Amino acid sequence: MPDQFEGLMPEQIDSVSEPAPENDALPERQYCVFRAGRERFCLSVLEVEEVVEWQQVTRVPRAPSFLMGIFNLRGAIVPVVDIAFTEGRRADLAPRHVVVACLAGDEMNEELRVGIAADEVFGTFSTSEPLILADAPREVPHCCGMLRHEDRLALTLDLKRLVDAFPIPVI
Repeated sequence: MPDQFEGLMPEQIDSVSEPAPENDALPERQYCVFRAGRERFCLSVLEVEEVVEWQQVTRVPRAPSFLMGIFNLRGAIVPVVDIAFTEGRRADLAPRHVVVACLAGDEMNEELRVGIAADEVFGTFSTSEPLILADAPREVPHCCGMLRHEDRLALTLDLKRLVDAFPIPVI
């Protein structure tokens, strides 16, 4: 038994507190950082199911311009959205990756898988820095803040807002 507990009754030992940590650091969070078009984006790794190489997608007739198509991922049909569609992606340059994210369901909705077209995936990034909220672009409705990544800023995606901004028809 450590010296600080000598002579104390068992109920008194419980009341001896450990010294408080000197820094009140924020909890560390992990993000998957990728580029779509000219912008960097990040998404919580808790929402990312996996990152796959670009798949041949099946076009959906009369689909909105942001819906690149659908593909089969181990028996599940996954719609692929292009969040950089406003930049006019060149037809001869297909994205290199698909970030497959999963929006958890609730009592009203099933879980929803969505693929996000990515030109480059930088990997995972851990940080305890808070999101930059004040300077987040308001014209990007699926963004909930920004995060410093290396020497640039990455727009932090809110998966719920992304599904609202890019409504994907039920397949």
